Amino acid sequence: MKNLDEILAMAQNVQSELQKAQEQLDTIEVEGVAGGGLVKVKASAKGRIIGISIDDSLIEVSEKQMLEDLLAAAFNDARTKADAASGAEMSKMTNGLPLPPGFKLPF
Repeated sequence: MKNLDEILAMAQNVQSELQKAQEQLDTIEVEGVAGGGLVKVKASAKGRIIGISIDDSLIEVSEKQMLEDLLAAAFNDARTKADAASGAEMSKMTNGLPLPPGFKLPF
């Protein structure tokens, strides 16, 4: 039975570490940029959008479509960086755990 107790203790520890990692992800900030810095989006590593910055030169009716495209690009850039930051944090936590290849946390 000792093996089962060890496995249960390890599972509880992993669950606790996952919760801490998830909380930590919301404190990590990344910035997505588009249009050479004309549009910026700040997000947490969890993907929560914190803020948007738009250069004054883009606020013209004739530039509406370009502004919309740049916003979408900046959101996508921020999301990519948030995913990378999240993956790096999770790999730090799972480093050394005896997980099978390809097993990803959180579930």
